[in-house]
Amino acid sequence: MNQHRSGHHDSVYLDHAATTPVRPEVVEAMLPCFTHTFGNASSIHQFGQEAKRALERARETVARSIGADPAEIFFTSGGTESDNLAIEGVVRAAGREKRHPITSQVEHHAVLNCFRHLKQTGRGVTYLPVDRFGVVDLGDVAAAVRPDTALVSIMLANNETGTLQPIREIAAIARERGVPVHTDAVQAVGKVPVNVKDLGVDLLSISAHKIYGPKGVGALYIRKGTKIAPLFHGGHHESGMRPGTENVASIVGLARALELATEELPRTAPRLAALRDRLERGIRERIADVHLNGHPRERLPNILNIGFEAIEGEAMLLALDLSGIAVSTGSACTSGSMESSHVLSAMRVPPELARAALRFSLGMSTTEARIDFVLERLTDIVARLRHMSPLHAGGGFRNGR
Repeated sequence: MNQHRSGHHDSVYLDHAATTPVRPEVVEAMLPCFTHTFGNASSIHQFGQEAKRALERARETVARSIGADPAEIFFTSGGTESDNLAIEGVVRAAGREKRHPITSQVEHHAVLNCFRHLKQTGRGVTYLPVDRFGVVDLGDVAAAVRPDTALVSIMLANNETGTLQPIREIAAIARERGVPVHTDAVQAVGKVPVNVKDLGVDLLSISAHKIYGPKGVGALYIRKGTKIAPLFHGGHHESGMRPGTENVASIVGLARALELATEELPRTAPRLAALRDRLERGIRERIADVHLNGHPRERLPNILNIGFEAIEGEAMLLALDLSGIAVSTGSACTSGSMESSHVLSAMRVPPELARAALRFSLGMSTTEARIDFVLERLTDIVARLRHMSPLHAGGGFRNGR
């Protein structure tokens, strides 16, 4: 793998946190739903009932994978909708007395923009700060909860840094005060063990396309007894929680992807962690003036976020892309915008270092040989860009620049 070959098949994809390819077993599970089991799951005839059975089997599989009851699983169009339904649905159902939702400064935009909307509708939103590793302080959570708090929504794992939040402890604090807890588990599911009973959360968001399933489908776990209002209005689908004819093929794909990810987790997590550590170690050995963004231990096995002094992340990303290597700067959903990441800003990473950050996210196709190829190319690229950089003078930043 030491020379660059053009063409996707030989490229190195290290952007699995943005999306993943659909694995063959998932495609295979979905195919019959397009041709044979094509009925509307709401129809009474045998075609409809066959689709309904496929839908309910998928619901049981998803529930089993996260330790929930099938009646607590609701299918959506993806992580964003699951987040919106959880947050807006619970806050709306809480009524006039409870107008205070809590979140953190490092959430995905699907959560942050939801909170921004709630703020515009006159609700008093609290954004909890994080420490330099990107972790929310439990004392801050306890201090923020008020009698009028409607919801606490904190992600399980950060999409940019991989940092894990102490959700179990956060949920316990909120629960003591009778406040429901939502966690965006889109990046965590399939990478670390996720069990809703163990976590103690009331709502949890899942997306299929982060775990080798199709795009445009997700699920929301809603604990029995949670007060929540639907966002959309239509038929009685998904027990009245989410109207619209169910996307049975994609839902079956989500269930199969989640089932496989959960079964394989004891093997995949250590494998990915070892490859991530090989990448991090290699970068530190070969390249000076680099900084890990995120928690050194409490993190996902597959994400590595590193800041390279005196270079723009965008320039590195483009140079790597020309070498057939796909990575990202910040989160994929904000690419095209040059302001530095809100996650790294909240962690008080200096702006020039935040703009010099790359996120490597590993997956099924990642091997030792591919990691070594990336290290080889990255070392050359960093040396070349630093040589050209006005910011760089024998390492570090030059004063006054």
